[in-house]
Formats: sequence, structure tokens, C-alpha cells
Amino acid sequence: MNRLRAHGLSLGYGDRLVVEDLDLEVPHGVFTAIVGPNACGKSTLLRSLVRLQPIRAGAVDLDGRPVTSWRAKEVARELGFLPQTMVSPEGIRVEALVRRGRFAHQGMLGIWNPSDELAVADAMESAGVTDLADRPVAELSGGQRQRVWIAMVLAQQTPYLLLDEPTTFLDIAHQYDLLRLLRRQVTDGRTVVVVLHDLNQACRFADHMVAMRDGRVIASGAPADIVTAELVDDVFGLACAVVPDPLTGTPMVVPHP
Repeated sequence: MNRLRAHGLSLGYGDRLVVEDLDLEVPHGVFTAIVGPNACGKSTLLRSLVRLQPIRAGAVDLDGRPVTSWRAKEVARELGFLPQTMVSPEGIRVEALVRRGRFAHQGMLGIWNPSDELAVADAMESAGVTDLADRPVAELSGGQRQRVWIAMVLAQQTPYLLLDEPTTFLDIAHQYDLLRLLRRQVTDGRTVVVVLHDLNQACRFADHMVAMRDGRVIASGAPADIVTAELVDDVFGLACAVVPDPLTGTPMVVPHP
């Protein structure tokens, strides 16, 4: 069952419509990559799935209920979200920031229990930030800060993880470390939805791909089924060849010189 879906979705800012009459099924228990050119509506769509973007028309449903009808803490226990940019509170240290990922699991008294401690420790270890626990977040590099934010989202322990361009600020080695980490989350039973700019990374790590252009879904399905030179040209305006990745056999986009 696909627990998260959008139907007839229209989204915008002011007088500008960014997404129009869009239908989307998020396959349960797999890694979905959303790709497309800049300003095509990818981030706006992702924000609407976690009810941070007002909906002009249509609906986003979670378990058959409009996500707008869920209480804030209910949504936060189901959908973990990492936007493109985050601003940390002044002076906060790494472990204190990661601990904020447990907010949705706290009662009115905010009582901390051993399961919270374990969730934070596991998230920090998975994101590779345990050794930064006592460092002020403001003193970290961009890549280190990104890993701390990812640890905070992992600490939520939500069935769904939605991340908007999470490889930003990361060098290529840490990009692949992160994508492997997200694949492990799928192995552990989570559903992962990620906006990515690198088509070859999307093809290598995703089970399901959604290609967008001008606020619409142009194609969706397994990368091997939909990624062709014609699709890349149609969506990105890039002349290329699509060949098998020599290490994984997944589609690999090679731009024409």
C-alpha cells in the first residue's frame, strides 16, 4: 500500500502557479528520487507532502486522510523532513541540536527516557557526527553541519524520510556516504524520498524515480525503465547518451561533448 500520495495538486507563490494538477504516488518502503531542472517545482512539491506548503487545489493524503487534518506531532512522528537550508539556534551544540529530533516523541512534560537517548546516539553514529557532539554547530564546516541536520532527522525515527537536496555542501565522498546511509534506511524498512540534482546518483541509488518539468510529472518508474537520452533531453534540454554504469549496470548519463 502506498501510504503517501498527492492527487490533483496545485501549488504556488502569490500569483505564480508552480505545480499544477499533479498526481504522485510515493511507493512504500523504497528509495524515490525526484529529479528535474531548477524551478520546476521539486522542492515545492516536497514541502507540500509535509504540509509546509499551502495547497491551492487537490490534496496530499497520508493513510487515506488529508495530511492537513493530522496534528503537528502526528505528522512529525510519520514524516521526517530536511529542507535545503536550516538555521541553527545561536550557540547550540551538536548533540543538543540532534536531541531536538525527539520533540515529536515527548509528552507535555518533555520527559526524556532511555529510548530517546538511544535514538540520538544511533542517529549521530549513523550520520558520522558522534565525535562532534560537544562542538558548537556554528563552528562546523558546511558539510559537517549538513550531517548534523541529517542526524537530527534520523533521530525522529519516522517511517518516512523526505530530504531536499541533502548532498548540498558535501564533498563527493560524503555524498556517496550519505546516499548509502539512506539506502540502509530503506533496508531497515523506511520509505525515503529525496530531491537530487545528480542524475547518475539518482539512477544508482533510487528504486523509483520521478522526473519533473514545469510543475508536472513527465515520467515515473524504475530508473532502468524511464531514463533514456530522449527523456533527459526532454526534461533537461541536455543532449546525451545513456549507457550502463560499468559498476552497477544502472543507467548512466554521458553528456555529448
